[in-house]
Amino acid sequence: MAKNKSITLLAVGHACVDVYQGAVASLVPFFVAERAYSYAAVSGIVLAASLLSSVAQPVFGLLTDRWAMPWLLPASTVLGGVGIALSGVSGSYALTLAFVAVSGVGVAAYHPESARVARLASRGSHSAMGWFSVGGNIGFALAPLMVAAVVTPGGLRLTPLLAVPALVGSVLCLPVLRELERRRSTGSSSTAVAGHDDKASFVKLSLAVVFRSIVFIGLSTFISLYAQERMDGSEAAGTAALFVLYAGGAVGSVLGGWLAGRRDRVTVTRWSYLISIPSIAGVVFVPGPALYLFVALTSATLYVPFSLQVTLGQDYLPTRVGTARGITLGLTVSIGGLASPLIGSIADATSLRTALAPLILLPALSWLLFRSLPEPTVPHAAAAAPEKEGDDDAVAPGRAPGARAPADGSAG
Repeated sequence: MAKNKSITLLAVGHACVDVYQGAVASLVPFFVAERAYSYAAVSGIVLAASLLSSVAQPVFGLLTDRWAMPWLLPASTVLGGVGIALSGVSGSYALTLAFVAVSGVGVAAYHPESARVARLASRGSHSAMGWFSVGGNIGFALAPLMVAAVVTPGGLRLTPLLAVPALVGSVLCLPVLRELERRRSTGSSSTAVAGHDDKASFVKLSLAVVFRSIVFIGLSTFISLYAQERMDGSEAAGTAALFVLYAGGAVGSVLGGWLAGRRDRVTVTRWSYLISIPSIAGVVFVPGPALYLFVALTSATLYVPFSLQVTLGQDYLPTRVGTARGITLGLTVSIGGLASPLIGSIADATSLRTALAPLILLPALSWLLFRSLPEPTVPHAAAAAPEKEGDDDAVAPGRAPGARAPADGSAG
């Protein structure tokens, strides 16, 4: 199978998974309208999706540092979809929390192993890894459109139809896994040289990702409701704002990879956080249709660093890249969901504008942390080195516990 075809299938599969991360926030206005949930209640739903994911993703990262588990791709895709599909069928708040939590576990299980598989399928191509990441951004962007198309006509009882992308994504990954198994059996996979861990830099990076996560998840949870307040009060205005927020992520991811090819990743990320400060202020305070412009700029500037931070984390922890993926893609990102109930409680007590205003300060903290981070030196992979039985890059289970995976797209 051609490399481009494999990455295309994986990118579409990535979109089919990340659409469920976006679907949680996309369902918020419908829960408010149909079930009269408060801001605090709907932010609790976002928290439920994030909480188990925040714990599970580093665990799956640790596991994929030791053993290849390609079966996780189809299984976790289906799990992510089933949770969201069932979230609207019961009027029980507790069951809704349970179902979105199940979806969060599915999403958490998918990402560490899918990033490893994508690197193998791309044969170490950084541009191919970039397009794999963009697939996830596209899934986020399509989530509000998909949810609106399914739920608007018949209400939350139609959420079982949202399982369709999960079924598609689970099937699309199967040819790629078969091809990688064939390559493994013929010894045509590549290996890489591990370096030394820089744990202090990794901790600083993780804190910066936490602050970014609080901003992005806070906005994704409440931007639909905020746009409805600021514009004409229609659900379409809210759906459009959420779509712009997620679509800007795809633009930012591509732009981040392009900029990092011309400057180092730390510099690009630092400037992006600096620019995001006035962008978020515009979202909170600038009235009228200009809101959408600032939402787009905020999304792009928050997503320029996203894939760069993932590869930086892998380069700071080259002997634990699965763990690094689990933390930068999982724990720190999901922690943003923990702040959503606090934002919702402040909004219930005051206003959404007051609750969202503190988000302006958080990118400044990320910027300060990046001022002290070095650009890591990355060991070069051995070109097309034969793979030994049990090497970390093997797709079949049984990886030797001492073997380590290379940093996916480490050059950023």
